[in-house]
Amino acid sequence: MTTAILWRRELIAAAILLGAAAPAPAETIVGRWNTVDDKSGKVRSEVNIYEQGGKVFGKIVALTDPTDKDGKPRVCEKCVGPDKDQPVVGLVIIRELAPSGDRYKGGTIMDPEDGKVYRAELWAEGGALKVRGYLGPFYRTQTWVKAK
Repeated sequence: MTTAILWRRELIAAAILLGAAAPAPAETIVGRWNTVDDKSGKVRSEVNIYEQGGKVFGKIVALTDPTDKDGKPRVCEKCVGPDKDQPVVGLVIIRELAPSGDRYKGGTIMDPEDGKVYRAELWAEGGALKVRGYLGPFYRTQTWVKAK
């Protein structure tokens, strides 16, 4: 066989191997997401999901209704620890989620409405973000939409 034919075979084999080895691009959860009220369907807040040290975190960066009845910034009255009475805008509500297959698990999510902390799982699905909070064997899943 000529050198050109051998070279062509090697090139085709390499292209096939590289194509097979390349994983399909996964949807990213990193970015800004709007939380949506389950009952009204209205946007309630904007959360910035970011990576830090190989883990995923989420911080509230905006509220649809950022002030209380007195015109003061909303605070997390029912939170405990260092988040107690802190402004809701700026609260880190998603903590320490690690990649696990096509999902992020092993961390927590805090509900600033009641201050409760739940085990959490997040994943991207169809351009949306699925956010699941667990209380024992029970869970609730919300769908967040990409912020504009």
